Amino acid sequence: MSIVAIVGRPNVGKSTFFNRLIQRREAIVDAVSGVTRDRHYGKSDWNGKVFSLIDTGGYVVGSDDVFEAEIDRQVELAIDEADAIIFMVDVESGITGMDEEVAQLLRKSRKPFFLAVNKVDSANRENDAVEFYSLGVEKYYTISSTNGSGTGDLLDDLVKVLPEEPEREEETLPRFAVVGRPNAGKSSFINALVGEDRFVVTDIAGTTRDSIDTRYNRFGFEFNLVDTAGIRKKSKVKEDLEFYSVMRSVRAIEYCDVVILVFDAQRGFDGQVQNIFWLAQRNNKGVVILANKWDLVEKDTKTTKEMETYIKEQCQPFVDVPIIFISALTKQRIFKAIETAVDVFNNRSKKIKTSVLNEIMLPIIQATPPPSVKGKYVKIKFCTQLPTPYPSFAFFANLPQYVKDPYKRFLENQLRDHFDFTGVPITVYIRKK
Repeated sequence: MSIVAIVGRPNVGKSTFFNRLIQRREAIVDAVSGVTRDRHYGKSDWNGKVFSLIDTGGYVVGSDDVFEAEIDRQVELAIDEADAIIFMVDVESGITGMDEEVAQLLRKSRKPFFLAVNKVDSANRENDAVEFYSLGVEKYYTISSTNGSGTGDLLDDLVKVLPEEPEREEETLPRFAVVGRPNAGKSSFINALVGEDRFVVTDIAGTTRDSIDTRYNRFGFEFNLVDTAGIRKKSKVKEDLEFYSVMRSVRAIEYCDVVILVFDAQRGFDGQVQNIFWLAQRNNKGVVILANKWDLVEKDTKTTKEMETYIKEQCQPFVDVPIIFISALTKQRIFKAIETAVDVFNNRSKKIKTSVLNEIMLPIIQATPPPSVKGKYVKIKFCTQLPTPYPSFAFFANLPQYVKDPYKRFLENQLRDHFDFTGVPITVYIRKK
């Protein structure tokens, strides 16, 4: 698929335009400059031509801000990847030195680029846009990211320069969301996996703000990895930006297949990490727990076992969860983490034949039936797996109201003992025969 990058200095409206083209509010938009930090990917189409769209952070030259140097590198990488570039400027502030720097960068790239003069939502501003000819372009496009005016002419010319590609059927890839507290090493983990600096990484908590997809296709595995913002307690979230970041992370959990829960092994499996774990469990997602920064922990022969036991105690009764001790920095066991996530995805998608299920479960139920209530005996005669995206089973009984949670957990444990559902929550329903 062709790639189009949106570049420009901070706060000219790149993310608003990105959201309009992909027709979803994926990128966070705020009046504060420097909100977007990573390359943010989406898909758009115009006149029957589908293309990938990259939203980038604002390009700034000579800043002392630790983020700006990283954001500039992300912008340069996006320009390298792109087949065409939309160079966005702001009619309200006119031409600035940073606009001229970006124009120079684009001329060096020798890629086709289109100058979009944003925030032109009146006739007076049409006249103000004339000064942008001094950036050395033959043509500019006056647009408004907010109301969409002028975007049609821009996209008409843009799709003409994109290379033709054969049509392919859209494939639905598994989605693995990498979640955790701020500064647990989520972006470093994905960068280590994909082998490039796809995401901005700093020591400052809250560096990642959007939930961003990366396609992973190596060693026979193919899926979408979603990097998310760190999730903190509600009481700690002070600014609107972080509120939206956390909301997108929660939404990423809701829309994924497997949650890769990364926590800082130095801080431990604390209350907020447990809250994220239970959020994934309530949404019936597969879960893999990664103890990151394991290379920095002082260890003896018992440390791993003790940490594993502690985590499983906190996860009760859902203890059938893989726990892997990794280091994103040294790449220790990161590929094992991905193999395990793929196994968990396969476990979540597993379907068991009704005949096999009854053959194994009915003798167990007969040997250990549900306890009688008020002299009445519960008889379970049949069971089947339900057609849900995650493992759920219905057991048909004469008196379903008398089957309590401890016996449901017994049935779940028996299912786990006989069929591999590691890392996946199981739902057991007792229904009227």
